Amino acid sequence: MSFELIQEIPSPSEIFKMMPLSEAGKKIKTQRDQMIRDVFEGKDDRFILIIGPCSADNETAVIDYVNRLSVIQKEVEDKIVIIPRIYTNKPRTTGEGYKGMLHQPDANKKANMVEGIKAIRQLHIRSIEETGLSCADEMLYPENYAYLEDLLSYVAIGARSVENQKHRLTVSGLEIPVGMKNPTSGDITVMLNSIQAAQAGHTFIYRGWEVKTSGNPLTHAIMRGSVDQHGRNYPNYHYEDIMHLIKLYEKRDFACPAIIIDLNHANSNKRFGEQPRIAREILRNRHYDADLKKYVKGLMIESYIEEGNQPVDGGVYGKSITDSCLGWKASEELIRTIAEKV
Repeated sequence: MSFELIQEIPSPSEIFKMMPLSEAGKKIKTQRDQMIRDVFEGKDDRFILIIGPCSADNETAVIDYVNRLSVIQKEVEDKIVIIPRIYTNKPRTTGEGYKGMLHQPDANKKANMVEGIKAIRQLHIRSIEETGLSCADEMLYPENYAYLEDLLSYVAIGARSVENQKHRLTVSGLEIPVGMKNPTSGDITVMLNSIQAAQAGHTFIYRGWEVKTSGNPLTHAIMRGSVDQHGRNYPNYHYEDIMHLIKLYEKRDFACPAIIIDLNHANSNKRFGEQPRIAREILRNRHYDADLKKYVKGLMIESYIEEGNQPVDGGVYGKSITDSCLGWKASEELIRTIAEKV
């Protein structure tokens, strides 16, 4: 075997002892979890916004950004529940490029996974304790969820991971909402099968243990568009797309049926500036059809302090080093527009 042992990774319990969440932070997390759960269970009709940078690459800038979200959350709290995106793991189609803070706590230095674990935990703790907002992260590596299990209020399973058996089984043991994205091919059946698997209970191996789960009824769909064999993007946020998904949902009789729509990626044809226009169309359709309003619980938005993106070594504060994002001014306007029209 060609594996080179670099360093031993501390266990989650060791990291928890080293970097605990405060009692005040635990209280915030508990309250936030219940509030978000109520939306997905249909007990609260507020709209979910999962919003933030494509990747969390700089602790200072991310906390600055989440603080800005916390201010506007107070302004729109009667209509919207904001869940900041703090995505610390980044899937790479070819395996090349920046893989997130878990790998590189400093994007301009070499990988260091132990320091990465500490960095992502610190970032999520700071968000809860300093801004009052618990956040979302993407589950790229199922076993690494254990390092953040006391901090996250939402988890996304990406388009490249949604068909993976370990992801599905791990999600079945989570007690927070988990969004399953449609695969890049756009095959809705794959996404629905993933939701069905995650809502069921399983017995499997997890972190050296045989474990048993009871299923996660809060698992739901995220529509992110598709890409064909020629690399062309196709949206799936239009009225007809969502109504088709609702019909398929009803045939499966899932618990807590819900849909989140990703405004970027293939839905925007990678044109980040289209996100506000797409949001307006979805909001109009929610008012047009009661079923669509019942199912579409929120939006996923890529947004940061500065619009666009830059190379890893670009050096612009608060600007994405992966996918392009809306800037803060446009994001603030969009949040207020959604609050008015939802």
